[in-house]
Amino acid sequence: MGKISKPTIIEAFFWIVIAGIFFTYTFTFNQPIEIYKFGATGWPRVILLLILFVAFGNLYYSLRHGSKAQQDRVGMGDDTDEVAYDSFGAYLKTGFILIIPFLYALSLKPIGFYCATPVFIVLVMFAWGERRWKFILGSTLFIYILLLFLFMLVLNAPLPQGNISPFYDVSAFLLKMKTQFDQLF
Repeated sequence: MGKISKPTIIEAFFWIVIAGIFFTYTFTFNQPIEIYKFGATGWPRVILLLILFVAFGNLYYSLRHGSKAQQDRVGMGDDTDEVAYDSFGAYLKTGFILIIPFLYALSLKPIGFYCATPVFIVLVMFAWGERRWKFILGSTLFIYILLLFLFMLVLNAPLPQGNISPFYDVSAFLLKMKTQFDQLF
């Protein structure tokens, strides 16, 4: 049995209070939506439940193992490695990592989610230093299919389609396939 530190208890209390406040707030917009059977508060309440789950999970873990930082986990040690900005390339890499999400957000309206997302995933992996193209393409395909499944089938969420011709056509094709899939069931 470990000892739970005071900061761990304060952090868990903070997240539990935040989840409680926002859960109470969800009753102000609890309205049915015709295309979504769980209503307007369905997903916000799921996210709040996950926050509670993680907060109690951290408390349980600290109770079992203590609050001491673990040396064998990435980012959990007390001694952090400093990032050395000794060359112009290091600044370019950091700038590239910071600018990619901004460019992705700008591209969503003209290009659309369906065509911009795979490019975004590849660029992020490349910016983080991955150079194995088979791994990049395989991971991109897996993440992209997972996102399409989540947003199109599970959430039934409308996504930006784009308004430039070839990208709009790809989006229209994917939406047509989704409609045909929905009509099967």
